[in-house]
Amino acid sequence: MLLKEIKYSFHNQLDELFGSDEVASFFFIVLEHLHQMKRVDLALQPDFSIDETQLTQWSEILRELKKEKPIQYIIGTTEFYGLPFLVNENTLIPRPETEELVEWIVESSKLKNVTSDRDEIQILDIGTGTGCIPISLKKNIPIASVYAIDVSEKALETAKKNAELNKVAIRFIETNILKLESLEEIAAKFDVIVSNPPYVRNLEKEEIKKNVLEYEPHLALFVEDDDALLFYRKIAILAKKGLKENGVLYFEINQYLGKETVDLLVALGFQNIELKKDLYGNDRMICCTL
Repeated sequence: MLLKEIKYSFHNQLDELFGSDEVASFFFIVLEHLHQMKRVDLALQPDFSIDETQLTQWSEILRELKKEKPIQYIIGTTEFYGLPFLVNENTLIPRPETEELVEWIVESSKLKNVTSDRDEIQILDIGTGTGCIPISLKKNIPIASVYAIDVSEKALETAKKNAELNKVAIRFIETNILKLESLEEIAAKFDVIVSNPPYVRNLEKEEIKKNVLEYEPHLALFVEDDDALLFYRKIAILAKKGLKENGVLYFEINQYLGKETVDLLVALGFQNIELKKDLYGNDRMICCTL
């Protein structure tokens, strides 16, 4: 069977569900995953054909997509900040907004001031999931000693594999941040603490697409409506004693709770609070110092 026929079949069966542009993206992701071919390769080989085994693989992926299962879970991998990551039902799929958070940290003048004076800096990621944040930071800030926490044993198993895949050393720790009394249980002090904790309120579930709601882990997504800043409060309290002098706290936040998150940090005594929008124009990131 010709690949161009499969492409037609993808659009014929999926366009109504996802839209033509997203279906085209799915097709080329699978093309690279199964055949190590890019869009240009197919253009140069329009009569490229596949065998029965390969056709079965394409057909199975198409069936899963029709169930609205995320393409990343179907193929088991994704890319984040230019690096490969394994993903599965135990981990959230890394988002472009989180790439912006990593970029902010890497390019931060505050962090550069710290690194210029140190042979090593200490970074802690809380709620690490796939490990995309700490692994990307370690890859781009080699002098960093990086720690990562998650409550999920299975998520940490995936994160450890991703560290091996990207050839970086991360110290992974399984613990419930809400029950942690002090960050000294992990390390003395940190230059950077970063977290993308659960922040979607139950009242916002109606806005969540089926492919997220039915497949991604709710433990890493949702918080109760009556205490949506639960994780931010706990992490900020721990950070007050856990940050070094001139240390920086970074959060990815709920786009609807920017003001509330700023007010929380002000009440806890943080300064130099900067609220930043993501590429879609939504309040998405905060950094602050003591």
